[in-house]
Amino acid sequence: METLIVSGGEINLKNLKEYFLNDGFKGNIIAVDKGLEALYQLNKIPNYVVGDFDSISKEVLEFYQKKPKIIFKSYLSHKDNTDTDIALHLAISLKSSSITILGALGKRMDHALSNIHILKEALEAKIPCQILDDYNKIYLVEKEKTLYQNKTFGKYISLIPLTSTVEGLTLTGFQYPLTNYTLPIGISLGISNEMIEKTARIQLKKGILIVIESKD
Repeated sequence: METLIVSGGEINLKNLKEYFLNDGFKGNIIAVDKGLEALYQLNKIPNYVVGDFDSISKEVLEFYQKKPKIIFKSYLSHKDNTDTDIALHLAISLKSSSITILGALGKRMDHALSNIHILKEALEAKIPCQILDDYNKIYLVEKEKTLYQNKTFGKYISLIPLTSTVEGLTLTGFQYPLTNYTLPIGISLGISNEMIEKTARIQLKKGILIVIESKD
């Protein structure tokens, strides 16, 4: 079953409602601390609520605490994992078929970077996982990925090593192709590539790539 995690960063309520919280969505919804306020504005009920609840309004929290069947998981603010990381662990434990995280990006760059890095936990669990906002779709690739021009989130495809190097990187169907290339961390070579074919392929022999599909 698909799982949607609504975290406490910037969220476009219109997109949240249109793409995930329509009547056809049958998956689990995990609200993360202040992310519960976005669901409150849309009058939606999550399956789980997790966090230390240090940033959510008391009114919203009390409203949902009165609702039956919602499972609350409360944690101290002094803990080793962020609230979003805890929610991701929960989604993995639910054996989700896929995971989408909203509200994982925003003003706090430390949280944004951390949220990108924790995608590795889902990758290791072999569960497709992505972060979405208005301009970006972010996910990890370990071996290969085929992209379809009519389904990409945006025209720009950026590839950034998560590991110290990505070895044997081959790109086909892109404006800037590569063949068996070793891409080290710390350079900007992989930024703002574009597809020139209906399908494009990312292949690598060793390492992990952060893939960002972006639009202006």
